[in-house]
Amino acid sequence: MSKGSPISPALLAARPAPPAAPARETAATPVVPVSAVRGSNTVVAPTEMLGSAAIVRSLEELGVDDVFGLPGGAILPTYDPLLASTKLRHILVRHEQGAGHAAQGYAMVTGRPGVCIVTSGPGATNLVTAIADAHMDSVPMVAITGQVSSAFIGSDAFQEADIVGITMPITKHSYLVTKAQDIPRVLAEAFHIATTGRPGPVLVDIAKDAQQSTMIFSWPPKVDIPGYRPVMRGHSKQVREAARLISGSQRPVFYVGGGVVKAHASAELKELAELVGAPVVTTLMARGVFPDSHDQHVGMPGMHGSVSAVTALQQADLLITLGARFDDRVTGVLSSFAPNAKVIHADIDPAEISKNRTADVPIVGSVKEIIPELTAAVRESFGTQERPDISAWWRTINHLRETYPVGFTQPDDGLSAPQQVIKRIGELTGPEGVFVSGVGQHQMWAAQFIQYERPHAWLNSGGLGTMGYSVPAAMGAKVGNPDRVVWAIDGDGCFQMTNQELATCVINNIPIKVAVINNSSLGMVRQWQTLFYEGRYSNTDLNTGHDTVRVPDFVKLADAYGCVGLRCERDEDIDATIQQALAINDRPVVIDFVVSRDSMVWPMVPSGVSNDLIQIARNMTPTWEQED
Repeated sequence: MSKGSPISPALLAARPAPPAAPARETAATPVVPVSAVRGSNTVVAPTEMLGSAAIVRSLEELGVDDVFGLPGGAILPTYDPLLASTKLRHILVRHEQGAGHAAQGYAMVTGRPGVCIVTSGPGATNLVTAIADAHMDSVPMVAITGQVSSAFIGSDAFQEADIVGITMPITKHSYLVTKAQDIPRVLAEAFHIATTGRPGPVLVDIAKDAQQSTMIFSWPPKVDIPGYRPVMRGHSKQVREAARLISGSQRPVFYVGGGVVKAHASAELKELAELVGAPVVTTLMARGVFPDSHDQHVGMPGMHGSVSAVTALQQADLLITLGARFDDRVTGVLSSFAPNAKVIHADIDPAEISKNRTADVPIVGSVKEIIPELTAAVRESFGTQERPDISAWWRTINHLRETYPVGFTQPDDGLSAPQQVIKRIGELTGPEGVFVSGVGQHQMWAAQFIQYERPHAWLNSGGLGTMGYSVPAAMGAKVGNPDRVVWAIDGDGCFQMTNQELATCVINNIPIKVAVINNSSLGMVRQWQTLFYEGRYSNTDLNTGHDTVRVPDFVKLADAYGCVGLRCERDEDIDATIQQALAINDRPVVIDFVVSRDSMVWPMVPSGVSNDLIQIARNMTPTWEQED
């Protein structure tokens, strides 16, 4: 799996930087910025300092404000000058995985790279899950790890792990730095790689002796990376061909993925979509990039997507694919996905083009650049020929929207419907809030039942599906957007994996709100056991909810961490409990929403079947016949 233009392993971090070659700014060639170094590019005259001080100074010059980390022996030299920094706010996490997810959450809401710092060995390996998560979801992140002294590398020294080798498949690039003099350049390169092209994580592993050695610091360093030249502008011929296909399509659909969010191209997308007038579907990673309230938005596609969105893709004659990757959760059985559709595929990562579905019109480049070019080409095409009549297509789509809306049934066990809880959280908080989910049923319900009107309001672990993502990512999001209400919508299983970061939130005055959707089980696993394993519930009961021993008691746990702990067990208390949480802004709030364990996520496309077999409830499929 590729995540951008390949570059060589960074064991050669000590190489001298060659002079930068001038870039040719043509439609099909890379566009290189004036400076590849982030920040203000303040000129710093050569100054002698330790490598550890150079790390801190480099981060300051790169414009970093917030760092999430946990010290240990191999990174300890850097934590000494970090204490004296007046520009960097270091947030001490309680687990290295939390540092990584917090950096992700920060990056997702700010658009700036998240930064985390941990020590060698187990500290670095604890960070691996978050790095893999950022890699799958294209989140810009720079992870700095300490390493044993260079003389001991490869000797199985205390707390040594080959973190460069471990992370090479799950980063855009991994560096090993053994010389202090290389630190400014390597960090500048790391930030450039993480934030350009297809965003992603970069690891910088710095030996302890490099941190303790004296070097001459100057700024800005020269950054030129041979072989790494992301293409930003689409080829004009391909753009014109895409416009031609759009002008001739009777059943077009915009298939919009998370790449449009990462490119900050929401406004550009809206202009193009309104010009074409076609239905728009937004994937799990793209929720909010096109407003849910817009009449052209027909839902989320995929395994738990709406009938209207899934069927629109299946019956389309043209997919206008922007920043999406045709992943298996959207396509179902790939051979049966959108069988009669031609495909326009615009993506900044050339490796994604035709990887899963052959593109009839491939366009490599940033959708931020491509969409306006395509808009202009379509407008020109519409001006020279009759626009296609897609009214019959819209009649089909509207029939599906009206007949098969996403909904839920009230549980028959007397407990609250989790969908109702999540729906009211969204409605009472409003579209300016930030909603960060864990992974499982509550993730799908949060994607389905909260209305998203803007990008960067919805955060989740999409590609890797990491349980434990929610609380630390919400913490990072609140640091990045301190004036917004930030909800961690979590499951009772996910919450128990990383809830120690509540201590971080309390100590650092990060007042997130946590909604634990407590069905006393690993809900999505239990749903599959119900549907496909004849109700044999093997190891999915967590004993946290109604009529159990409640281990742990989430209200008591919240109190122990210094948070406000609330519990809601009745429908009539849902709104009041949410409003009480919204009124508390001086500390984190944890709400134990005790809900029915029998609620399921619908619609659903069972694994291994065509999207045409979507179910709206157990053993119930839509009726496709439509009367005129």
